[in-house]
Amino acid sequence: MQETSGDEGNGSDSVTEVTSTSWGGRIIEALKGLVIGPILIILAVVLLSWNEGRAVDRAKALASGAEAVVSVAADRVDPANAGRLVHLSGLATTRDTLRDSVFGVARPGVLRLERLVEMYQWHEETSSETHEKPGGHSETITTYRYAKGWHEGLISSASFHAPSGHANPPDMPVSSQTWQAQTVTVGAFRLSASLRSALTMVHPLPPSEIGRALPERLAGLPLSVRGDWLYLGKNPESPQIGDMRIRFSEAEPAMITLVSQQYGDSFVPFATPTGEVELVQYGQVEAASLFRTANDDNALLTWGLRLVGLLVMLFGFRAGMDILEVLASLIPPLGTLVDIGVTLLALVMALTGSVLTIAIAWLAYRPLIGGALIVLAILIAGGSWLLRQRRQALL
Repeated sequence: MQETSGDEGNGSDSVTEVTSTSWGGRIIEALKGLVIGPILIILAVVLLSWNEGRAVDRAKALASGAEAVVSVAADRVDPANAGRLVHLSGLATTRDTLRDSVFGVARPGVLRLERLVEMYQWHEETSSETHEKPGGHSETITTYRYAKGWHEGLISSASFHAPSGHANPPDMPVSSQTWQAQTVTVGAFRLSASLRSALTMVHPLPPSEIGRALPERLAGLPLSVRGDWLYLGKNPESPQIGDMRIRFSEAEPAMITLVSQQYGDSFVPFATPTGEVELVQYGQVEAASLFRTANDDNALLTWGLRLVGLLVMLFGFRAGMDILEVLASLIPPLGTLVDIGVTLLALVMALTGSVLTIAIAWLAYRPLIGGALIVLAILIAGGSWLLRQRRQALL
């Protein structure tokens, strides 16, 4: 069953679809979870183990770099520092001219030029909710919402659930693009490609500094200026599907600080037994501060991947136990209680498994920390068991 509702006042509408799944069909889907669940758990264990090794290797590499780094002046290349990890600050400049041949934009002396192109188009958002029904059946209500908005890159409306009435143009005449200066210097040194690519801090280029001549493929489209954007369409106040807006941004010469291995008058990443070290940051920064920032970034990435691993493991355990909830759903109230119970159990198992996996990985690197984490995993599992025993005693 499908229902459609709309609100043309804000250019959005929605389509609702109701589907029903029999108890037998749910059993088949739940049995798939018995295969998918273990796979997800294995993937989580691999991710968590790899992440801990990566984090330790990165921390050791940064520690090695912090011990080896020497600060040098940027105004001359000292051959005595060849092969050493050096720290220097200076103004990053270039004599290159970056050009957008499509729009005829030429910007001399900038480190980076970006063209951002957005099109006003339909996009689809999906949400669903499932309700248990007597006899083990389930009813899923899926809502597909369609709204108009500005998006970079073309959204294919052919993949929409309800493409009729939500058609986007088949292509974009122009797309976003980035140009990077190939020769960038800091004092007497030339920046390597990896260091140049890190100079991404840009600011919008005023339309007054951009020519108004449109490329042939856009000829005939109305052109106007709205803020930092070149607007291609009849009315910026009331955009229509297919209208485009274009903004140019550039990175001007800037003071930067870098840590890298001196190689001739340029740089290469500094190799350590556990990984490479190469750091760059805007502004004039002490070497110690640069390494602190790198360690903070490493810690942030480590915790982020730990969370991902935990969620993957949670989904794995939950998928593996889904069969219990489906079997209990023959009696809706019981199915709901079992659903809550197996979700909480999956969470406890995922927490325990994640901490235990991290602990085992750390045993190879930091035995004391690894041992403490194993104790924590046992406490989580034991605390959960005691709590369950007390609840059963109260009942």
